[in-house]
Amino acid sequence: MNNFSIISEYKPAGDQPKAIDEIIAGLNSKKRSQMLLGITGSGKTFTMANIIERTNRPTLIMAHNKTLAAQIYSEMKSIFPKNAVEYFVSYYDYYQPEAYIARTDTFIEKDSSINEQIDLMRHSATRSLLERRDVIVVSSVSCIYGLGSPDLYYQMTVNLEPGKSYPRDKLLNDLINLQYERNDIGFERGCFRVKGDNIDIFPSHYSDKAWRLSFFGNELEYIHEFDPLTGEKLAKLDKAMVFGNSHFVMPQETVNSAISGIEEELQKRLEFLKSQDKPLETQRLNQRTQYDLEMLTETGSCKGVENYSRFFTGRNAGEPPPTLFEYLPEDALLFVDESHVSVPQIRAMYNGDRARKEVLVEHGFRLPSALDNRPLKFEEWEKFRPQTVFVSATPGPFELEETGDTVVELIIRPTGLLDPECIIKPATNQVEDLIGEIQATIAKGFRVLVTTLTKKMAEDLTAYLQELKYKTSYLHSNIHTLERIEILRDLRQGTIDILVGINLLREGLDIPECGLVAILDADKEGFLRSEVSLIQTIGRAARNSEGRVILYADKMTKSIDKAMSETSRRRQIQQEYNEKHGIIPKTINRAIHALAELEKVDSKLDKKQAHTLFDNPAKLKAHIEKLKKDMLKAASNLEFEQAAKLRDQLKTLEEAALELS
Repeated sequence: MNNFSIISEYKPAGDQPKAIDEIIAGLNSKKRSQMLLGITGSGKTFTMANIIERTNRPTLIMAHNKTLAAQIYSEMKSIFPKNAVEYFVSYYDYYQPEAYIARTDTFIEKDSSINEQIDLMRHSATRSLLERRDVIVVSSVSCIYGLGSPDLYYQMTVNLEPGKSYPRDKLLNDLINLQYERNDIGFERGCFRVKGDNIDIFPSHYSDKAWRLSFFGNELEYIHEFDPLTGEKLAKLDKAMVFGNSHFVMPQETVNSAISGIEEELQKRLEFLKSQDKPLETQRLNQRTQYDLEMLTETGSCKGVENYSRFFTGRNAGEPPPTLFEYLPEDALLFVDESHVSVPQIRAMYNGDRARKEVLVEHGFRLPSALDNRPLKFEEWEKFRPQTVFVSATPGPFELEETGDTVVELIIRPTGLLDPECIIKPATNQVEDLIGEIQATIAKGFRVLVTTLTKKMAEDLTAYLQELKYKTSYLHSNIHTLERIEILRDLRQGTIDILVGINLLREGLDIPECGLVAILDADKEGFLRSEVSLIQTIGRAARNSEGRVILYADKMTKSIDKAMSETSRRRQIQQEYNEKHGIIPKTINRAIHALAELEKVDSKLDKKQAHTLFDNPAKLKAHIEKLKKDMLKAASNLEFEQAAKLRDQLKTLEEAALELS
């Protein structure tokens, strides 16, 4: 069995050793919930990593959005290169759930686009949890949504060992039952092909490795792992386990049993609708469900099969669906990152889903059992979650109540950086004053973050600053993820000096070059100017030794008072620690190197350069194949900026290849 092993040049420092010991002591004394209060830049992820290594337990880390989950996944993967670090988020690039608007008699069909790379990573996560213990799964709230039963998923595996006999027709049929597709021409993930005495399988959890089964009659002689792109053999395997190409694979007897259950519920529901004198709903439900039953009988699946999941998993009405939590071993550990956002998000998921589906059931689009295809209720999540460490700079009421107000603090940063100095200035003429502060900050070579109350204010302020010839951009929820990453990178590099935003300037922004955070209209009490929001926003200036925060306010609100008091308390503790240990605060620059790595790939390669670099089609083709592999590898490591640049370069080279051929 593999143990967790941290590979890092850093050792726990500041408050980290004490926090690690306290959390582990709590886990050993069987505490179900603990609170780790980690301020910005205190090394929360590294602290979590050390707790995982010391306890040596399979771990699930929940984050409140894909971007933060990707960031944690990337960091954990670099800290634990020898262990299984997995990523489990929603695999939809686009998702429009089915819905019915009674007022206008409009039915909206389900429409979605699945991201193959993320689907692969989800399969990799569940496989790792079933095969090994040194596993860290970083997940969004997607982990509380229904997933195939782990018992059925494991039951439906095909185990392969050289020296054993496997009748060919049965093996091929088993692969089809696992929802693998036979494709002897286009070999891709989730497919298999047959060539003479060889069967090639492209497992659902790999993007760059496939398996070749070499037979002599029915006897399996060898299993080779090979590169599906080049055909190069990579390794000889002693055994292989093929998991389903879907988390909803099931044996035929389960499908038959489910069909009987669906038919029984359909008859009861049709009788009920007839008794309510609803002929349209009766006819609609019967027609839609009978079509699904025909598809299930013929193919073992149908569109929207998840709406019948209760029958496939053998659950009763109202019982929680199987989720990722059922794949976790009993001694697993759970970290809830940014818990002040994640916990309310978990609370909200069930009610929104239920309201939409109740309308579908009422109007005959779905059977009542569709209501059981849902996320976990908060109470169910509470019941299923293992020993938990909530992590936040600003804990919410639930976490504090759960942990009995016993908080393990991470206040001292390993870098010695202090919480920023906070200044209050009048909100009257705040923009004119801000311009003077911006000039002084930019003159020092630093960047400026400005937070407003509305999108309109952010856009107007950006336009005004641009008129004054300041390099400015804005950031709000209409900006897509990749564009957001591009804007933040431009800020880091100095392509822009000022970033104006609203709520997106809070959690997860790591800008060491930020010398000033300006909070406009700080006295407008509300969600965006609450104590939690202000503390999180103030934290954006804590990565720089000269970082300052200006709150523009005409009156002192409770939120401002509490936020400034907490910042002042932390700053005092940090100053005393630095004086005692002779530490001089230094601005961190770790993330800058990661940015420099991205610049190794030049996306601005034009066709003329392509012709110069590659004077014949053979060389160009070979380079294109290499770029494809690099692009897929970057995507699998969630290095989306690099993958996007490689994709652009690939497109240019492919155009050049067409002209050369």
